[in-house]
Amino acid sequence: MIRNIFIGFVVSIVLAGCVGTSQYPYRVNTKPYTISGKTYYPMASANGFTEKGIASWYGPDFHGKKTASGEIYNKYAFTAAHKTLPFGTKVRVTNLNNGLSTTVIINDRGPFKDGRIIDLSYSAAKDINMVGTGTAPVNIVAIGSTGTVATTSSYKQPVTTVAKQPVAVTSGKYYVQVASYSVLDNANNTAQVLSTQGYSQTVKQVGGQYKVWAGPFSSRDQAVNARDKLRQAYSGAFVVE
Repeated sequence: MIRNIFIGFVVSIVLAGCVGTSQYPYRVNTKPYTISGKTYYPMASANGFTEKGIASWYGPDFHGKKTASGEIYNKYAFTAAHKTLPFGTKVRVTNLNNGLSTTVIINDRGPFKDGRIIDLSYSAAKDINMVGTGTAPVNIVAIGSTGTVATTSSYKQPVTTVAKQPVAVTSGKYYVQVASYSVLDNANNTAQVLSTQGYSQTVKQVGGQYKVWAGPFSSRDQAVNARDKLRQAYSGAFVVE
């Protein structure tokens, strides 16, 4: 991973304040750049983007250093590096080995090793249980964009509530669990995606994890049918009675 090379991105914004509290406005930059003889062409839009491949993560060696977007890298924030996605793109990353998902904001370029598609921050890698393995097969889906950096402080606040969204009340006792998170905001992001897809949804706190459930469904057959559809995006989805 190359982090100390200025790769042709001219950043005209100066960060104000300390890492974890600053508001960083990302700029669209589609200027091609070249690393190790290979040229990459950043996208102008991430609409409809999905990709499968190997994820890796980077942490202590780069903590406090400038990323390709100009933002200072913070291993405790939920961010990631990608070769071509626009800076500020919000991406859902699902570990295909265990079904765990996390949401990150693209603020850097890389990884530049063959076969690797995204480089996660330490906290994001920890959220999907891949710190120990170093890499994992993942599915990534662009789910939006943001104009500001995801700050460290938002992930250190004690959680006093579970779901921020109203839960549709219908009869039935079957659900489909699509993901599990250690961060409430990430669980609520996935619940919002389910809502836009037409699913009733809720977030359940179990121990220190936040489980995202689609449903309820009035029969197990309905839940199984929903699970099979949801597995296209959430490979670890399963029925809960």
